[in-house]
Amino acid sequence: MKLLQSWLAEYLDLPAAGFLETDISEQIAEQLTSLGLAVEEMIGVGHTVDGVITAKVLRTESHVDAAKVHRVYVDAGDGVERHVWCGAFNMSVGDVVPLATLGTEMPDGRRIERRGILGIDSEGMLCSASELGLGADHSGIMLLDPSTPLGVPYGEALGVRPDVIFDLDLTRNRPDCWGYVGVARDLAARLGVEFRPPGTARALPASDPARAGVSVEIRDPERCGRFLAIVISGITVGPSAPWMAQRLTAAGMRPINNVVDVSNYVMLELNQPNHAYDLHHLGGSGFIIRTAAEGERLTTLDGVERSVTPADLLICDATNTPVGIAGIMGGLDSEISDSTTSIALEMAWFQAGPILASATRLGLRSEASARFERGVDPWGIDLAVNRFIDLLAETCPGLEVQSAVSDIHTAELPAAQREVSVRIDRVNGLLGTALDMDMVRSLLVPIGFACQIETAPSDDTGGVLAAKVPSWRPDCEGEVDLIEEVARHYGYHRIEKAVPLSPVHGHLSVAQTRRRHLRQVLLGLGISEAMPNPFLGPETAAAAGVTLPMMRITNPLVSDESVLRTSLRPGLLRAIAFNESHRRDGVHLYEIGHVYPAGTSELPDEAEMLCVVLAGSQAPAAVALWREVAAALGIGARLDQDNPPSGMHRTRSASLLAGKSRIGAIGEIDPAVTEAFDISERVAILELDLSAVLETAPAPAKWSAVSRAPSSDLDLAFVVAEEVPAQRIDRAIRQGAGSMVVSVSLFDVFRGGSLENGTRSLAYRVRLQAPDRTLTEADISERRAAIIAAVAKAGGVLRS
Repeated sequence: MKLLQSWLAEYLDLPAAGFLETDISEQIAEQLTSLGLAVEEMIGVGHTVDGVITAKVLRTESHVDAAKVHRVYVDAGDGVERHVWCGAFNMSVGDVVPLATLGTEMPDGRRIERRGILGIDSEGMLCSASELGLGADHSGIMLLDPSTPLGVPYGEALGVRPDVIFDLDLTRNRPDCWGYVGVARDLAARLGVEFRPPGTARALPASDPARAGVSVEIRDPERCGRFLAIVISGITVGPSAPWMAQRLTAAGMRPINNVVDVSNYVMLELNQPNHAYDLHHLGGSGFIIRTAAEGERLTTLDGVERSVTPADLLICDATNTPVGIAGIMGGLDSEISDSTTSIALEMAWFQAGPILASATRLGLRSEASARFERGVDPWGIDLAVNRFIDLLAETCPGLEVQSAVSDIHTAELPAAQREVSVRIDRVNGLLGTALDMDMVRSLLVPIGFACQIETAPSDDTGGVLAAKVPSWRPDCEGEVDLIEEVARHYGYHRIEKAVPLSPVHGHLSVAQTRRRHLRQVLLGLGISEAMPNPFLGPETAAAAGVTLPMMRITNPLVSDESVLRTSLRPGLLRAIAFNESHRRDGVHLYEIGHVYPAGTSELPDEAEMLCVVLAGSQAPAAVALWREVAAALGIGARLDQDNPPSGMHRTRSASLLAGKSRIGAIGEIDPAVTEAFDISERVAILELDLSAVLETAPAPAKWSAVSRAPSSDLDLAFVVAEEVPAQRIDRAIRQGAGSMVVSVSLFDVFRGGSLENGTRSLAYRVRLQAPDRTLTEADISERRAAIIAAVAKAGGVLRS
């Protein structure tokens, strides 16, 4: 839900709230968030762009070699004809549009300069509302009032002033806050200022279907509890008042015409969806509300033909022809046109659940369905109709209202008020507060809950209030819901935390402690945690080289995520690919999560795994990481390169074996896999079965003295066959060096040159050190000979 600050200020006096003018927007956002109406983002609008002026379209021309753009000739009031290339086609001759002149710096950083297409220069750019920071609409060029003077800054022509949009993340239990008035009511109560809802001096004509200009028949009274229709004549379709168009644009809605714009404005303001039909195109001048027939089809306002079922509710004309999907979207044939002179305005109340089900099944979510599926006020329709008439009369001076309306109620319509008992002791018991009855009442009354004393307070009880729940709060069904309202307006920040007393002292298990330590180690190494989706498609798993049998999901949320993952690798590879597509190379990520390979029973063989991916790194980086992790967890494993893990490089990867059990994999991703994921970098990887290593506490670390004697390095290169794993040579070097070895590191791999085909050179740096003395040349020579002999047995020959 997007709220414009200047619009919100119409319903309450913000300066009277004691806000500082310098940071009023931040303070509003803070108060709204405190009320549970979380402000996700604050967006500044109304800041004009220097160099953008008004201009009139003189003519447009297509170019035979440019199908996606056309040539637009404009006059900026100086009599000079300017040529502009434009990719939007919504303007016509005589329209007034914003023109960004040469040299203009646009908000997105672009500088408007002469740029040619097919050798023809463009002398500026025509702008959409979003490009000027006036809203989210980027579907076409912004069209201004035809009477707008030419050659003036567009902000001056529009009366644009700096403003702020609050983007609210509303929970489903606050349907009233899908309208400006609902948010303003809450904010006024919190600030202790007067709440000024929109009013009207007009009274609706009496409901008399016999004398009304439009008939109503409800055939599904359970799903449609109220349907009001009224005829309004004397309509002149044209542009809305500039102030309304600006507000709708800022709220993310494209202004269309005065009738449609007033309809949208009333919906945003009062949370009351409505629809205006051209009366001359409404067959039989009436409405029938019924369930759809199986296979029945309807083309909605978005131009898509949709198939409906008996689970959907239709609004039909009096000839039983569908003209809209109830609570979701009107039909294309019901659209208001320039020739419309009389309209049939309808407002209704529909049950929330079926609207949600239909919108989900049809894949058609609209501003109306977002409100109906949460619950609207069935008794707020009268005010909304009057508000619609008042606003439309501003641009239609000859407007006339039919002398009677059709207003049909059914037995399913909720009551105007419900009474709920609120026990003060229960309020304090749940919240941990010490509020009295007067305080509770002072918090509920300003937000519309009329309260009377049901049981007076005494020495033994705090008393009971009888609270009347207003019709705009369908979410408040019981006592606990009203206690939540008390907590919101009392302030969560004022409710102190209380830790329950227990004779049992909790502690972390061994696995929990070790898991936390592992996360700290990985974060300390500069590796970021990722949490990919546990669902994926079989083709994604296959592309990653994952071959374990997978559990299929019978009702996947997305068709291409139909199996449970058996490896963390595919999700992290997709994350690397996404980062790389956004020009972020060298990303290092890890995930600790569960995998679900199919087992012999109906349930998967669930296991907890660690997977680390290091983009832009080679296999040695994974080995170094494994040593850090192994040291931190106090575990060990040998590297087995005889059977490379699936999806990993044949000669640059290994399995981690603890005894005969495989507990992980280490090395580098197969180039075929990285290519399948559109990754251009080499990717090192470490996988570890945490289910096998976390539950067991490691043996206490043993202290070993640090030698004060100097160390000596040997650089040795061995020629080995391609099929001989490097780890085998590493192990042979350590065996030959014996107790004097400190470290062995592979620093160079070479192929080609004088080496035979099928062989490679592996160069190692071996560091030797004695614990108590300086090594002599004889010591070093003896160890060197032993190393060469051990490597020879492993299949390597010292390179000369």
